[in-house]
Amino acid sequence: MEIHAQTATQVVRFQVSAINQIAVSGSPAPMIINSATAGSAPTPVTAGGTSYAITTNEANQKITASIDQPLPTGVTLEVTLAPPGGASSPGAVSLGTAAADVVTGISSTNASSLPITYRLSASTNVQMAVPADRTVTFTVVSGT
Repeated sequence: MEIHAQTATQVVRFQVSAINQIAVSGSPAPMIINSATAGSAPTPVTAGGTSYAITTNEANQKITASIDQPLPTGVTLEVTLAPPGGASSPGAVSLGTAAADVVTGISSTNASSLPITYRLSASTNVQMAVPADRTVTFTVVSGT
């Protein structure tokens, strides 16, 4: 007895697009400069407790950071991001309205719970009676 088999085929089309995602979690505690050593500038303050996660399937990506509006004259806000494996960080970077590189050399990674640290400093001639806020924007872009 002869068995006759019948087959059918389909073409399955697929694609994996470029993926570059970043997310932050937590909010830094308010940073209040309220002390100085006599004869020195006001003592800078730091805030940690926040982190970020990143996923990219591309090579040579970087993270930039910027703030939504300028800081008052004499006030400096810096940010430091811990880099994922294989990437590098320049350390503390002063934030301004122009994007600045905070992590470079990121390639094909998914990492989470990477620490973010802020540092606020002010010159002696700064006094702000009312607290101010700035929105920090982190962006994943091509490192070229």
